[in-house]
Amino acid sequence: MIRWLLTTFVAVAILSSCWPWLRKFGVGRMPGDVTLRMFGKEYPFPFMSTLVLSMVLSLLVKVL
Repeated sequence: MIRWLLTTFVAVAILSSCWPWLRKFGVGRMPGDVTLRMFGKEYPFPFMSTLVLSMVLSLLVKVL
């Protein structure tokens, strides 16, 4: 459980730092991704994108 939580936290941190670049590829526009707009700033919370990318990466690691 701790490993899954840590993996999700790291994925969210990476997605948040690469947000402008990833947005061009459609990441962050899935159902379940939340974007809050407050005081003229945008705060993305890509929950579903994080889960999908984590599953894809874990499948890739298992295959290799």
